[in-house]
Amino acid sequence: MRLREYTDSLRGRRIAVLGIGVSNLPLLRLLLDAGLDVTARDRRSADQLGDAARLLSGSGARLIPGEGYLDGLNEDVVFRTPGIMPRTPELEAAARHGAVITSEMEAFFEVCPCDIIAVTGSDGKTTTTTLIAELLRAEGKAVWLGGNIGSPLLCRSDDMSPDDFAVVELSSFQLITMKKSSHVAVVTNVAPNHLDIHRDMDEYADAKRNILLRQTPPCRAVLNLDNEITRSFAADARGETLFFSRLSRPERGVFLDAGIIRYTENGDFEDILGVSDIKLPGAHNIENYMAAIAATRGFVSRAAIERVARGFGGVEHRIELVRERGGVKYYNDSIASSPTRTAAGLRSFDGRVILIAGGKDKGVPFDGLAPEIVRCVKTLVLTGFAAEKIRAAVTGFSGYSGKPEIVMRADFADAVRAAAGAAAPGDTVLLSPACTSFDAFSNFEERGNYFKEIVNGLD
Repeated sequence: MRLREYTDSLRGRRIAVLGIGVSNLPLLRLLLDAGLDVTARDRRSADQLGDAARLLSGSGARLIPGEGYLDGLNEDVVFRTPGIMPRTPELEAAARHGAVITSEMEAFFEVCPCDIIAVTGSDGKTTTTTLIAELLRAEGKAVWLGGNIGSPLLCRSDDMSPDDFAVVELSSFQLITMKKSSHVAVVTNVAPNHLDIHRDMDEYADAKRNILLRQTPPCRAVLNLDNEITRSFAADARGETLFFSRLSRPERGVFLDAGIIRYTENGDFEDILGVSDIKLPGAHNIENYMAAIAATRGFVSRAAIERVARGFGGVEHRIELVRERGGVKYYNDSIASSPTRTAAGLRSFDGRVILIAGGKDKGVPFDGLAPEIVRCVKTLVLTGFAAEKIRAAVTGFSGYSGKPEIVMRADFADAVRAAAGAAAPGDTVLLSPACTSFDAFSNFEERGNYFKEIVNGLD
């Protein structure tokens, strides 16, 4: 099915789009341009929506804004934004009355004409997704990058050809209702995350598992052998399974051996990439490369892998070097919105770290992060709603003896300036919050950009 066939299938049906955000605005334009009956619903008021509300109303959409935006949800097809869980009472009621609950990403999977490589996981999925795209491009492939990164792909699907690749990053919120999956599915790892939204850890893990359950052979699953939960997902694989491991040698897949990333199969192995060739710092980025290499096995050459490893400097907001000032390096790791991500970031540095952390927590405890903070951090600067929770986890750790020094700052800018003031030549100032940004910012990008603005403005 191509895009025109898909929109034609919606004729005569009332359509609701929930959430007028980055991914759904192009979807709304597509549906309205096709002459469909569309209602746009959003929690924000018409004044808060501003130009978007005026544009949609002028294009023929009915607009239902404000706190009661889900009231009377009785349309035939409902496109939800990932932030609205399918168990929302209004959505459940609509489904009971026969409504089809879907999303922009699910529609894209219906119409995409080329192979899809999808990546999910608790940590590392953005870098791994980007690496897969970079490897394919280095081999000369046409690549469409989307999902949680890049731009919405549904409206661009008619520009894709069967020889292209779509590479998408998928969250648990997208996967929980997916009915189709990708040709290649990568799960980087699974650890407690988003427990402020998911019912429990089982629901969160099952959402990730859905990326495998919905695959159709021939297909490939790429799983982290070193993670207990992802290792168990192998029982759900529908086709070829490749493991990657930094700690052991799988029967089939990619592993690390004496500083060399190797591929093994049927007892044989081949050298793929020297770790010394990887420009990105940190053991977690070795894992990201192994996952990307396994995902693109058979699609890219060793030469392409080496070119990317030597030249790729990383994803914005993921251990991004902002500047060096007075012998102090400042890194932006704003994308690190969970304790495990921050722990991985801390392990990337050998020297003294001044860590800026805090924000809105996800219901995940910080006890596992505390030992890494005590081991790696010289000064801990805490800010945001979760500051006290992180402080309590660190001071309650049995190995804590008064170090690191803990500084509390209510204002984010004051926290950055306090970190700069605590740094001496040879130190690293790292923004790696271990929390979401939603106590003070719209998203992690806004938080990271504000951090960079403050750092670059330091005298």
